[in-house]
Amino acid sequence: MNFYSITAPLAAIAANPFTDYLRKLTNRTFSGIYQPNAFDLAMMIPYFIVLVILAAYGIYRYVLVYNFYRYRHNVPGPPPPIVEWPKVTIQLPIFNERYVAERLVDCVAQFDYPREKFQIQLLDDSTDETKDVARACVERHQQLGVPIVYIHRENREGFKAGALQEGLKTATGDLVAIFDADFLPPADFLRRTVPYFADPRLAMVQTRWSYINRDYSALTEAEAILLDGHFVIEHGARYRRGSFFNFNGTGGVWRRAAIEDAGGWQHDTLTEDTDLSYRAQLRGWHFLYLPEIDCPSELPVEMNAFKSQQARWAKGLMQTAIKILPRVLRSDEPGYVKAEAFFHLTANISYPLMVILSVILLPAMIVRFYQGWFQMCLIDLPLFLASTCSISSFYLASERILYPKTWWRSILYLPFVMAVGIGLSVRNAVAVIEALFGKQSEFVRTPKYKIDRNDRGAWLKRKYRKRAGWIPYAEVLLGLYFAATVLYAVQNENYITIPFLLLFVWGYLYTGLMSLGQGLFDRIRLGRVPEPAEVRAAATGAPGF
Repeated sequence: MNFYSITAPLAAIAANPFTDYLRKLTNRTFSGIYQPNAFDLAMMIPYFIVLVILAAYGIYRYVLVYNFYRYRHNVPGPPPPIVEWPKVTIQLPIFNERYVAERLVDCVAQFDYPREKFQIQLLDDSTDETKDVARACVERHQQLGVPIVYIHRENREGFKAGALQEGLKTATGDLVAIFDADFLPPADFLRRTVPYFADPRLAMVQTRWSYINRDYSALTEAEAILLDGHFVIEHGARYRRGSFFNFNGTGGVWRRAAIEDAGGWQHDTLTEDTDLSYRAQLRGWHFLYLPEIDCPSELPVEMNAFKSQQARWAKGLMQTAIKILPRVLRSDEPGYVKAEAFFHLTANISYPLMVILSVILLPAMIVRFYQGWFQMCLIDLPLFLASTCSISSFYLASERILYPKTWWRSILYLPFVMAVGIGLSVRNAVAVIEALFGKQSEFVRTPKYKIDRNDRGAWLKRKYRKRAGWIPYAEVLLGLYFAATVLYAVQNENYITIPFLLLFVWGYLYTGLMSLGQGLFDRIRLGRVPEPAEVRAAATGAPGF
């Protein structure tokens, strides 16, 4: 055995790219030489502030998953037997819903509940032909003996909250069930929820949403996973822990006395449901969550409509935080209730922080390269993992609970779900900033198209399409910016960061190009001029219904 035969394998190992990369990560030769300058501090201070805050909300998601399992025994039992069924008013608020209004009324009219014990109110604020469709539908059911009334407002004051409050003036029920236009509640909905109101302090029962068009596209699949996380883990953890949770605006039943005691429906926020929920719980009323009862609904299939809906929720929750959170923090509620309310109502602050991180990430990476690989792996990587990996555990946990036999398929969608969440950050950041500065916006509803899986492109020719506005251009620019950041990371052999950066590229380009593509289709193929309200909404970034 000669010297070459001994040293050649060692040299091969030393020349291995992977071992070179590991050596570079742990090399401390030049540690202590780097001295930060003013530019570096200007980048690194906001960079770490944003990372720490995002990591805190990531840890909060871990806490939700922990509480869900920790308090798994705190679930409602069977309802008590009913001696006499209470009277229920069913409110159906609609606005320009020509495609789904009749479907909604037909569904609710089939409720398996004593006919003399319920009243249906179709609360119509429409300004188009929906008025004729809705009125004809109501008259048809009235002739069949269904106790249904048609209430139309001309001024749309207070938007959905105003319509619900107006309906209460003539409501005859002690309980009030509410369903949005795109919902298809099961016939036994009232029989399964109403018995729980034997508890005199119970104010509201919320059921879980399910989706009739979940498998329509990759976008609707991602939307379903996002909402599953909310309805399974968030609602489940909050209810089981005894924290405050919110009515979702539809698919639930209220005690009318609780609505009135809490101050009624108010329209100074875009999430009137969350606002009323917190006011009622601060008054000592109890809420009940029944995830075993699912209420089918229709998911938005259009990117601009989906972004509009998400922005409305983001802005409304921040408005509610500004209005309600000080009352919660001053209340006598336990500390865990206050902490949960804080993280719940302020969670959307992560969107403007995400945009800030997106803008400064490339210069921050350059500075961190000079500071050393070891510091990046020791500090930056754990913060990124706390912010991102919590999303995976959060949504996988909800899918595994709902679909124990097929949940593993959701793993394939998780990168897409995370990318979509990133892509929404620009639109939602604008909505959150508007809320922080007190800018009011019109309550523009999310279009529903009565999606038929046998005619998958029919919705493309229907009304109520949203204009893209300027935000998709910003999203595309950010996507290209992150593509350049990926190239920089490759050149500097920073392979650990590339998967994270690719999520940003994917998310921003997908949401931006989808929005622009759908808008281009409207202009070229249909040649349709949007309604004035839609133009105003696109120009102002007003979120949807």
